[in-house]
Amino acid sequence: MKGRSHGSAPSAYPRIAVWRRLSWWIADYAYAAYWQVRAALGRRDPADFRTGVLVPVIIIPGVYETWRFMQPLVTVLHGRGHPVHVVETLSNNRRPVLETARLVTEVMVEQGMTDAVIVAHSKGGLAGKAVMTGTEGRRVRAMIAVAAPFGGSRYARLFPARSVRAFAPSDPDLLDLARRREVNDRIVSVYASFDPHIPEGSELAGARKNVRLDTGGHFRILADPRVLDEIAAVAEA
Repeated sequence: MKGRSHGSAPSAYPRIAVWRRLSWWIADYAYAAYWQVRAALGRRDPADFRTGVLVPVIIIPGVYETWRFMQPLVTVLHGRGHPVHVVETLSNNRRPVLETARLVTEVMVEQGMTDAVIVAHSKGGLAGKAVMTGTEGRRVRAMIAVAAPFGGSRYARLFPARSVRAFAPSDPDLLDLARRREVNDRIVSVYASFDPHIPEGSELAGARKNVRLDTGGHFRILADPRVLDEIAAVAEA
């Protein structure tokens, strides 16, 4: 096929001008750099966000992200009346997906969370699905996963760190998780029209809803108001 090298995996994205992809890429990394610095300097006590009368929310960040990277969403959700829980033991989330899921489950059990909504970014979406398919999955009403590599990313093979190579499409744990489709109808997958980290895309077969935003990026879509709209549609229905 013209324009594609022999044997390469097809892209999940429509044809988008190179200049537009480049501008999205630059904006995406500017957002990520800014919030990584803010996260490193943040001192807000996560216990401040645990109060509220609406459906409880638990936050699962992506790899190399602390919960503070998602603090803009945490603050808004708490302001709307949701008790928001974070998993401090994840630190910057370099553990394997299944171990991440175990730590998240422990927090849910300790806090007595039921009918909870998971809000996850990137790798957090995989961990969230692992929580939902686990022994305490009944505690979760639904998950909104933002830019989650449900089908993996072929770029993951290029990284020496196991924490990133685990997202390769051929990874056994990822393949096993993909076969667990019984919870897909409780997952809303939100993703950009172009994600420089996940060329395969984040569409989830059998999902409650797949939402493709008409923008690009892997990080900055966390600040897109439509992400909050999808969370509200699930948590405040």
